[in-house]
Amino acid sequence: MGAASFKIVIVGGGPAGLVAAHALHHAGIDFVVLERRQSVVDPSGASVVLSPPAMRVLSQFGLREQLEEAGVELSHYKSFTSQGYKFRDTTAIQLLKECLGAAQYIYHRPDLIRVLYEGLSAEAKAKVLTGKKVTTVAQDNDANTVQVSCADGSTYTGSVVIGADGVHSRTRQQLRQSMVRDGQPPAACDDEKPYECTYRMLWCSFPRPESTAPGLGGETQGVDRTLALMVSRKTAMIICYEKLPHPTRERIDYTEKDVARMYQSFADWPVTETLRFRDVFDSRTAGMANLPEGIIKNFSKGRVCLVSDACHRYTPNAGLGLNNGIQDVVALCNEIHAAVKHAGPAREPSQEEVERVFSRYVNQRLKFMKGDLQGSALLTRLQAWASTFHYVMSRYVLAPDWVLRLGTRYKAVPTMRKLLVLDYIEAEEPYVGTVSWVHPIKMKAASTCT
Repeated sequence: MGAASFKIVIVGGGPAGLVAAHALHHAGIDFVVLERRQSVVDPSGASVVLSPPAMRVLSQFGLREQLEEAGVELSHYKSFTSQGYKFRDTTAIQLLKECLGAAQYIYHRPDLIRVLYEGLSAEAKAKVLTGKKVTTVAQDNDANTVQVSCADGSTYTGSVVIGADGVHSRTRQQLRQSMVRDGQPPAACDDEKPYECTYRMLWCSFPRPESTAPGLGGETQGVDRTLALMVSRKTAMIICYEKLPHPTRERIDYTEKDVARMYQSFADWPVTETLRFRDVFDSRTAGMANLPEGIIKNFSKGRVCLVSDACHRYTPNAGLGLNNGIQDVVALCNEIHAAVKHAGPAREPSQEEVERVFSRYVNQRLKFMKGDLQGSALLTRLQAWASTFHYVMSRYVLAPDWVLRLGTRYKAVPTMRKLLVLDYIEAEEPYVGTVSWVHPIKMKAASTCT
């Protein structure tokens, strides 16, 4: 058994799983992706915003041109009250491009997944399997392997499993059950339902109205409620947030009547100066769900490790969920690549080495996860006027353009510039601004002539 036999099973073929597939392919590490849906590119899904650090990472895969064509720069932001008063109209977000060389990009989620999937090589694409609903994840400590079984009777064996299977992660459930079987005290284990929901959301997408320019973002604020807008190149997405009567950890399957009822309560809310929600709502693309929040306690056990929504979940207001998931994958794959390289061609990384990989991954990421969880939670409550304090801060203190520019330049930029890239992929630096990146991309070696 050597490095050539080292294989990773990725559970989940969403954006984080596909980023892991790219990262491992570039590392020369074998993998397989198990996606429960019948198609990788699902036509449903909300808008996604990628930050400059995420654009850097995905550009390392040679996807910059495709990404910029599929998405649109977030360049303009407006805020309204539910009565239609516009109290914010700003382009402060463009400071990100000035400082870091890249803007935030808005995508319709299926378009982003299509770029990630189609950007894989034919060899890597063949390793992305659909219709694979994972049922069990079983570790064999004697063989230093993990076996993943699916509902269709198929099994896949790897040296490591990466759980990128979302908020209701089956991998996380199996990891927890393994800890319980091993006799871990209840206080050491995560709850079966580790995330708490304080808000719920209604979403729908629709063709971009002619009166609304691509790259517009915004929100309409009220007491315990918010309507958020993101406009991509061809489509637009609205998400309505509403505080629940009481916090819950239960998963609720909302009905069409629930969707209709929540829509009616927002129907007259302004979306832009000229449009109200009733003007653009499309019930065919609408859905409803609770909004989980939280970070789990146990990111790994043995040879199984969790990333993205499987281990942390944020409200979508700040657009930090996938961006954190990409950073998870980068930190983890950097450590895996280093461990495989250190082990050399004659052997695989040992159990102890794998566990150290996971520990270093969590140590690198936990501070950022916690900071973004707090930031997302605060923004949700500011925009939904959760208290008099939140109302005054959102409506008056934080509304002026100069405040937003200060926050962007002295809070957002210093945080973003510290985020990781894949340290083993050689490429040109795609985005250069007035502020340098803490982690430069490994430059391609200059060719020499003889």
